[in-house]
Amino acid sequence: MAKLIKIYSDNPNEKAIEEVVAVLQKGGLVIYPTDTIYGLGCDITNQKALSKLAKLKGIKLDKARWSFVCHDLSNLSDYVRQIDSWVFKVLKKCLPGAFTFVLPSNNKLSGAFKKRKTVGIRVPDNTICQAIVERLGNPLVNTSIHDEDEIIEYTTDPELIYEKWEKLVDIVIDGGYGGNVPSTVVDLSNDEIEIIREGKGDISLL
Repeated sequence: MAKLIKIYSDNPNEKAIEEVVAVLQKGGLVIYPTDTIYGLGCDITNQKALSKLAKLKGIKLDKARWSFVCHDLSNLSDYVRQIDSWVFKVLKKCLPGAFTFVLPSNNKLSGAFKKRKTVGIRVPDNTICQAIVERLGNPLVNTSIHDEDEIIEYTTDPELIYEKWEKLVDIVIDGGYGGNVPSTVVDLSNDEIEIIREGKGDISLL
């Protein structure tokens, strides 16, 4: 049974953040707020958690195309090949923000991600999410929580999210109402800007 934890975005409680991180380090799955829709994720370094997440989403782990939620751009070289200066300028201009950037992966990726030629990088503009990733010390893998309702594609109420996911994950963070518009996905892996999906991110920044 999942635990529902209330965390306020204007001043994330350090003890609550530590509790979430401890669960992630033990291989737990967590639902958390971002600057767009609520995300579902786990510690990128925990193979047990990655396998559990893939099973929950009904996909094979080596086929998963999850994005990586980072605290900032300082450790990009752990996952991404050296990028041109114009690409870095785009990232700096748009992040933190409601974008997912597809970038060429490097050969440091291990395990489930070793065969991936690209990775999706997110730095959400959300203090709760940022605090978790910073304390964890490495990214979360991130996937969205879809709603079966065709009209309301994403659930925005944390209590309703908890009702649906309480037996499937370890923690649901109540960080207030979420959005129902996903991030804008931008492919920068081929020396040009290609918008894959227009979402919340302001494309005029590109």
